[in-house]
Amino acid sequence: MTTNTIDPAEVAKFEAMASEWWDETGKFKPLHMMNPVRLDYITRQIAAEFDRDLRGDRPFAGLRILDIGCGGGLLCEPMARLGADVVGVDAAPRNIPVAQIHAQQSGLQIDYRIGTAEALAASHEQFDIVLNMEVVEHVADPLGYLTACHDLLKPGGLHLCSTINRNAKSFAMAIVGAEWVMRWLPRGTHDWAKFITPDELFDLLRRAGLTPVDRTGYVFNPLGFTWSVSPDDLSVNYVTAATKPA
Repeated sequence: MTTNTIDPAEVAKFEAMASEWWDETGKFKPLHMMNPVRLDYITRQIAAEFDRDLRGDRPFAGLRILDIGCGGGLLCEPMARLGADVVGVDAAPRNIPVAQIHAQQSGLQIDYRIGTAEALAASHEQFDIVLNMEVVEHVADPLGYLTACHDLLKPGGLHLCSTINRNAKSFAMAIVGAEWVMRWLPRGTHDWAKFITPDELFDLLRRAGLTPVDRTGYVFNPLGFTWSVSPDDLSVNYVTAATKPA
């Protein structure tokens, strides 16, 4: 495993957009639109793995969750509201103050830090759940990065990882559509060559020591501007669940 899988050019892209994380009409509009389906998948997977009842007030109480590449905290805040002990880490220093201020304004206690998965793993911190959402396509060494995520999990822990498939449709949707036509993201935010197919990601997860248990697609409807989940359509955005052997 490399000591640092961070790609400085990728970090710089997201630092430039840091102040816009909570602007639902700004550069992170696609994430805000996708967030409800992301949260539905995440919460259902956690509830199933740890036998939690989502109808309770704080169903994730007692669980320690790490969000790697947390950005402005779009996933950290709902996890904290569900009762989890949340740590959010991002390699882009400008993202963390944005996340901290928003959490304070929302009355939430979240441990936000500037850092990397490798640095956390080297300090021997461990978590019940690692959220690794839309990050793996931006790192310099995906296997090294996923190995660090494995090391950050307690035995029996759950790893949730979403990314973008690599094919002609994903180029048309994620780059031509989102960056060139809709201009939701600055040109160059994504590098199609770094996109990862579901089979490739499953192979990487296994090589990192994790056991893949699920993969599901996030499907965008351009007519209704809505997102849904599909177990069959992984052609563009998709999410995986994997566990660390006990």
